[in-house]
Amino acid sequence: MSKLVFIERDGTRREVEAPDGLSVMEVAHLHGIDLEGACEGSLACATCHVIVDAAWFDKLNPASENEEDMLDMAFGVTATSRLGCQIRMCEEFSGLTVTLPPKEED
Repeated sequence: MSKLVFIERDGTRREVEAPDGLSVMEVAHLHGIDLEGACEGSLACATCHVIVDAAWFDKLNPASENEEDMLDMAFGVTATSRLGCQIRMCEEFSGLTVTLPPKEED
């Protein structure tokens, strides 16, 4: 089983177990981490937007054109932004660190 590190919006660092094959979004839901995922991973929204630690970003598979299009709608996008539903955990990604972006102001 892999490890995944979430940096929550308040700066809290949470290292959790991440079963291989689950997406970052699914792992967040498994551990009660505040990452929405309104479309349940169907690549139809950007509510599971995470900011990947720069040290890990180039190790991930590149984002698809559809993912890039969805990221265009996300709040607080950075150069290392990805959708959590599109990153599948595997042994190679054990230790992956992602930061939850700030919530959009109402």
